[in-house]
Amino acid sequence: MSIERTMFAFGGVMVMLTSLLALYHSPLWTWVTLFIGFNCLQSSFTGFCPPTFLMKRFGMKTEAQLAREALDTSS
Repeated sequence: MSIERTMFAFGGVMVMLTSLLALYHSPLWTWVTLFIGFNCLQSSFTGFCPPTFLMKRFGMKTEAQLAREALDTSS
């Protein structure tokens, strides 16, 4: 799985988790949900997303890297 797809999954899980926590535990969890939304918005403009640095350190690859590898192996 690529970093980009993992980020979509991670964002979705975090939004669902914090929404459920806000619903069943404390409404203050909505602040975390808002932070996630803000981070997604700023990332779309700047390309900066902190979790991607961790994913790169764990050896995950971007869509572009995976496409290049697929081209290299098919030649």
